[in-house]
Amino acid sequence: MRLDRWNSLTPEQQERFIPLCPDFVVEPMSPSANRTDLQAKMQEYLDNGVQLGILIDRASQQVECYHPGQSPERFDRPETLSGEDVLPGFVLPMNLIW
Repeated sequence: MRLDRWNSLTPEQQERFIPLCPDFVVEPMSPSANRTDLQAKMQEYLDNGVQLGILIDRASQQVECYHPGQSPERFDRPETLSGEDVLPGFVLPMNLIW
């Protein structure tokens, strides 16, 4: 999460389960996961303030990227994923995942 959001918390809140949703989430699908359920979970994250959500399906080697107010983008076998402007400089080489 952005530092300004973290700093808006009281010291007591920072020591417990924080009452904020992160700005960026990555959700890897387990083999037994239901894609529809995880897509709904990603929407719930967006509804609570996530700015970038990434759903990774290792079995199909597909990635879905979620942004507020937009339809998810689906990518087949991407070589890398980035944190875009939400987490500048973050790059995940997908060969570590596949």
